[in-house]
Amino acid sequence: MVEIEIDGKKVEVQEGSMVMDAANKIGTYIPHFCYHKKLSIAANCRMCLVEVEKAPKALPACATPVSAGMIVRTASEKAVTAQKSVMEFLLINHPLDCPICDQGGECQLQDLAVGYGKSSSRYEEEKRVVSPKDAGPLISMKEMTRCIQCTRCVRFGQEIAGVMEFGMVGRGEHSEITTFVGKTVNSELSGNMIDLCPVGALTSKPFRYSARTWELSRRKSISPHDGLGANLIVQVKSGKVMRVLPLENNDVNECWLSDKDRFAYEGLNSAERLTKPMLKQDGKWQEVEWQTALEYVAHGLRNVRHEHGPDAIAALGTPYSTLEELSLLQKVVRGLGSENIDFRTRQSDFALDGKVTPWLGMSINEFAELDRAFLIGSFLRKDHPLLSARLRLSVKSGAKLSILHATDDDLLMPVANKIIAAPSAWLALLGEVAVSVAQAKNVAIPAGLENVTPSAVAAQTAASLLSGSAKAVLLGNAAAQHPQASQLHAAAQWIAQETGARFGYMTEAGNTVGGYLAQAIPAAGKGANAQSMFAQPRKAYVLLNVEPELDSFNPQVVRAALDQAEMVVMLSAFKHATDYADVLLPIAPFTETSGTFVNCEGRAQSFNGTVRPLGEARPAWKVLRVLGNLLGLTGFDYDTSEAIRAEVLGTSNPAEANFQSRLNNLTDLDMPVATQSQESVGIERIADVPIYFSDAVVRRAPSLQKTADGQNPQAWLSVTLAEKLGIASGDRVTVKQGRGIAMLIAVVDAGLPDNVVRVAAAHASTAALGPMFGSIAVEKA
Repeated sequence: MVEIEIDGKKVEVQEGSMVMDAANKIGTYIPHFCYHKKLSIAANCRMCLVEVEKAPKALPACATPVSAGMIVRTASEKAVTAQKSVMEFLLINHPLDCPICDQGGECQLQDLAVGYGKSSSRYEEEKRVVSPKDAGPLISMKEMTRCIQCTRCVRFGQEIAGVMEFGMVGRGEHSEITTFVGKTVNSELSGNMIDLCPVGALTSKPFRYSARTWELSRRKSISPHDGLGANLIVQVKSGKVMRVLPLENNDVNECWLSDKDRFAYEGLNSAERLTKPMLKQDGKWQEVEWQTALEYVAHGLRNVRHEHGPDAIAALGTPYSTLEELSLLQKVVRGLGSENIDFRTRQSDFALDGKVTPWLGMSINEFAELDRAFLIGSFLRKDHPLLSARLRLSVKSGAKLSILHATDDDLLMPVANKIIAAPSAWLALLGEVAVSVAQAKNVAIPAGLENVTPSAVAAQTAASLLSGSAKAVLLGNAAAQHPQASQLHAAAQWIAQETGARFGYMTEAGNTVGGYLAQAIPAAGKGANAQSMFAQPRKAYVLLNVEPELDSFNPQVVRAALDQAEMVVMLSAFKHATDYADVLLPIAPFTETSGTFVNCEGRAQSFNGTVRPLGEARPAWKVLRVLGNLLGLTGFDYDTSEAIRAEVLGTSNPAEANFQSRLNNLTDLDMPVATQSQESVGIERIADVPIYFSDAVVRRAPSLQKTADGQNPQAWLSVTLAEKLGIASGDRVTVKQGRGIAMLIAVVDAGLPDNVVRVAAAHASTAALGPMFGSIAVEKA
């Protein structure tokens, strides 16, 4: 540690720290533009000049290392004169367009110019002009003349997002920030560059010219869109969500947001919003009062129970619903005498029910400190953008990442060991890694695997896991959705335990862990899960936040079951399912209700509504509470969502909730005998859930749908398969699965195994197809 003095205050900091770090530690503000605590030092704005005793001239605080006994003055005459001179230079070419600038009111340059700028400029020559650029549907680069070349956006792309999409060209007064020739910005974290820009050069295209910052009220919330549970500031004007920004929380999302969390709010104001309860009578939809709709539902459910027994009733939620909503949904269904309740819409193997409660297995901060990670079945960048960014920083610092997957996507970080194979071969390949671990440790090879000869990459993966100190074996979304998920779990758990690694799941949505805590799954050995409740069709379905054709593992089976049902009740924020539903009940999305999400690390985060529910929409927990009362069920006398939360978590304060004991990834399943890849499968499908089609709100955000990731799904084929079928990139192909057909554009991808076709789920164009894994046929159209 080194002790220095800043403005008369003594402070101890780590050797190698900069003066700026020391100033931050004692709360002394030094004006700056290019410095950012999460980015590397550029020292190109010079606004942070300070006086250092014995130094002949002012030095930049962000790039001056501390030394023992150093005396720094941040507000002396010498320092302030230097800072004012820098401000004069910065304002020479800056356009005086504050009244029309979108950044007005939250602009760092505007704020500092008040303290350090002069009332008039000595510069009388013509100001420079920079031509506008097109960076895509999310970031506006219309006024690049305002740019002060702080390069924060360039450094963010290189260091955090992992892809350099902005760069600086030219020199001196001709230097400017630009995208690569003819390219738009496509990173899933690009919106953070808008926050980082200290002037109005990079602004939000969807928000542009829609409100002034001082007109907006700011409210805290939590994102439901992925397993991280990013903390949000929701900005509201006239009862409408206008913008979403990150709320800094170093333990969760730091100061970043993924574009999905940031821009999905557009879906909340969609024209498809359901605002009044609706009933279908004689094939026609009619708007009705809440009382009528709920009495109709209660009467219908009673009838089904009376005529077909309670087992004919099933309910399905989603992991994007709150803890409180899922808790009341299961109470309603169980109150009617049925055990058919689930929220795991895309899961297909339920052998671990009652044995595990999947979660990350560590805190997010511990995840960020891993030095060895083995990731099984994860579209990491698109499924978990911010966890991917944390892992990227670890890998840059020397951590080693190994993956087992069916696609060789660019993770924007070095991958030490890649095992790319068809989904049907995953179990056999995990067996090879297990054998390599056993051989390296001289322990007994698991029964049934004695004759397995591991490949070189399996041995390297095992060696990597055995070498680190902080290590983890993690199952991604595709592994959890895999038809052999329980066997993959057992094999991965064996590998983790033998290598001394942590073991966990990268969970799919904002409340996947919460769904288990709310007991929104069938009790062990009883009731139907999300797959069997449709495979053996029921007479009545209650669907909470679900869009069945887009959210399920096998849309064909789900649709057939819903078409034959006597009663389908949709609790949804959006108008859909009009051809098979009987009742549409408008419920509030996460910004219009209070509730709790439990993220992947088991952190319960509660939030309040940020705006009033639209039209006659109501919070789902209130709708379910009234439905419980109308059905005459006991235990539905809640006045607040907090009362439901306290019942589920066992405490009224979510910050105190310690339910790590209720979360468990470990099971007593034996290491499965890995079968060789079945040749009979033929061509196999691997289905990703594209980042901007994951849930109902995101699907309706127009700006996200205009991005590269929001385009219609394509059929990705391996080079070998494309040659065999005579298909080239750009050809139209017919994809058949089960009874369904989809017409798609083909793309030849060198990173796919020979017999694998990648066709995305969760999109209208592929909703007619069958399960997310399994046999599929492709032919040239």
